[in-house]
Amino acid sequence: MHDTYDREAIAAIITPPGEGGIGAIRIAGNGSHEALRAIFRPIHSPGDKWENFRLYYGHMVGSDGEVIDEVTAVTMPEDQSYTGQEQAEIFCHGGQVVLRKILAEITGRGIRPAEPGEFTRRAFLSGRIDLAKAEAVAELIASKTEYSYSVAKKNLLGQMSDYINDIRENAIQLLAEIEASVDYPEEDLEPAEQLKLLDLNDLIISKTNELAMTYRGGKIIREGFNIAIAGRPNAGKSSLFNLLLNQTRAIVAPVPGTTRDYLTEWIDLEGIAVSLTDTAGLRKKSGEIEKLGQKAALEIMNRSDLIVWIADVSRKRWTGELKTDLKDFPYRDKLLILLNKVDLIDEASTSYKKPAEALSRALYLSCKTKKGFAELKKELLRRIKSEMPDLTDRLVVTSERHKQKLDIAGKAFEKAGELLHQGESPEIIAFELKSGIDAIDEITGRIYNEEILDRIFAQFCIGK
Repeated sequence: MHDTYDREAIAAIITPPGEGGIGAIRIAGNGSHEALRAIFRPIHSPGDKWENFRLYYGHMVGSDGEVIDEVTAVTMPEDQSYTGQEQAEIFCHGGQVVLRKILAEITGRGIRPAEPGEFTRRAFLSGRIDLAKAEAVAELIASKTEYSYSVAKKNLLGQMSDYINDIRENAIQLLAEIEASVDYPEEDLEPAEQLKLLDLNDLIISKTNELAMTYRGGKIIREGFNIAIAGRPNAGKSSLFNLLLNQTRAIVAPVPGTTRDYLTEWIDLEGIAVSLTDTAGLRKKSGEIEKLGQKAALEIMNRSDLIVWIADVSRKRWTGELKTDLKDFPYRDKLLILLNKVDLIDEASTSYKKPAEALSRALYLSCKTKKGFAELKKELLRRIKSEMPDLTDRLVVTSERHKQKLDIAGKAFEKAGELLHQGESPEIIAFELKSGIDAIDEITGRIYNEEILDRIFAQFCIGK
C-alpha cells in the first residue's frame, strides 16, 4: 500500500446503524480539516483561529446551500488523533438519513469512503498502536460477556504487547550474547556462562509456552463454550434446550423424531458466552431425513466442548438403552449424563436410585417441574469454569494468529536451547533465536506484510 494511499482523506459513519440521539462521522487523512470547513458553518465563526480539540456548534450545509442538520464538530492534528493523522469528527442527530446526507456531501467533495477497519489500520501504520492493540479494538467492540470484555480491555491497554515485548527483550539479550561468540570464535563459552545463557533461554521458553497454553480458555472466551444436547428421540432434549434458554424455541411434542435438524442459540451464563445446540435424536430405525439430522448431531458432538446426554427414566428399559447408547462412546471425557422425567417415577423406587450406583456422576432432572435444574446449572458452570483461565492475574490469548506465532516462537527457542546445550555453532543458535524473535514480532506488527493486514482488518466493520 503506497504512502499516498495511506494518507489520502477518507470518511465514514462511525456509529452503529439505527436510530439514536447522536450519530458521528469521521474524516481522516490529508485535507480533513479543509473538508470539514467547506461544509460546516459554526454559529460563532472562529475566523482563522480554529482551535483543535475545541467542539464547535453550527450547521452542516449542502452544496445547494440548504442546511442538513445542526451539529457539533471538532478537529484533531496529526499525531494526536485516533488514526495518528489529521482528523475531523462531526456529531449530528442519529438518524440514518441525516448521516448519509452529510457523508454524501463529504464524499462528493473528493473524499474517499473508508474501507472496513481502515481507521484502525491507519492508527497502526502511523505507529500510534501496535498490531496486537489494533486487533484488541475489534475484540472489544465484539465483546458480549464480562470475560471477553476483560481480555480485550487488557490487550487494548497494552498488557499483551508489554508481555510479548518482555519476551523479545530477553531473546534479544540472549541473541547479543550468542552473536558475541561469533565475533570471538576462538573463545569457547565457560561452563558458568553457558549455564547462565541456558537459564535465560529456559525463561524465554517458559514465558512463551505459558502464554500459548492459555489459548484453550481464550478460544472459549472468544468463540463461546459449545454444549451439545444429545440423546434418544423424545428424551427431553428440546425441553431442556427451551428450559436453558428460558423460552420456547424448539418444538416439543410426544412424537419421537420431532427434531430432524438442529437448533443453536446463545446464552450468557454468569458472564460466559455459551452456545447451546439441540440435536436430532439418535436411534437406529429412522427415515432418510432424520438420518441426515443424526449425522449432523454426531458432527456437532465432535466439535462441542461438552455433551449433555439426556435419558428418559420413565421408560422401563432405559438403563439398558443408556448402556447400549454409551457403549464405545468416543467422547466420554466431555460427557454429562442427565436423567430426565423424574417427575414420572416414584423417588422411593429402585428405578430412581439404581442408576446412581452405575452412573455416580449422573444428574436427575424434570424439565416439566424444574426439579434438579439448579443442580444442573451449577454443574454446567463447574464444567465450563474448569476450562476457563483465571483472568485476575494473567493474560489470555484469544487470537488463533497469536497462538500460531507463539507456537512457532516456542519451538525455535527450544531448538536454540538444545543447540546451546550441545555446544553447537553460535551461528546456528543465532538463526533459531532470530526465527523465534521474528515470530513474536509478527504478533505486535514489528514485522508484517500487506496480506496479513488485509486479513486482519477485513474482519473489522466500516467506521472502525
